[in-house]
Amino acid sequence: MATLNIVLVEPQIPQNTGNISRTCAVTGARLHLVGPMGFVIDDKKLKRAGLDYWDKLDISYYDGLDDFFSKNSGYFYYFTTKGLHRHSDVSYPDGAYLVFGREDAGLPEELLFNNPGTAVRIPMRPTLRSLNLSNSVAIAAYEVLRQWDYPDLQDSGELRNYSWEDAGV
Repeated sequence: MATLNIVLVEPQIPQNTGNISRTCAVTGARLHLVGPMGFVIDDKKLKRAGLDYWDKLDISYYDGLDDFFSKNSGYFYYFTTKGLHRHSDVSYPDGAYLVFGREDAGLPEELLFNNPGTAVRIPMRPTLRSLNLSNSVAIAAYEVLRQWDYPDLQDSGELRNYSWEDAGV
């Protein structure tokens, strides 16, 4: 099975992290939380947003970026409004790490400056600041999974009270 890694650097809003944890759970992505965080993991808002998916996560915690990079290697893609490349123009390899910064500050500029080839952005109107973090993660994760042809994900559903066959499908 292909491996997708979602990395949150110093997340500040528990609801965003809860939503992202749910995205990771339903897609099979690994979640990496890099501290310090603006909340504690037992925060009710965090668990409420993630609902009952928290125990379905493959999750790792780190004390900071140095700790994260000392324990992980591979292909890192830095999602930022300052990126030089469109996220959809990149081919993501198995094991890719999609790295996202704080809601209020983004990723450290030195990190971006040192990695211009993998600093990517989700296109948006120039007069607006940014997308919500959990929306950005979902867009990025599903772009990677689309490129990989949605490995191990169910791509059709069943109606509860009807049958698609009865509809002539």
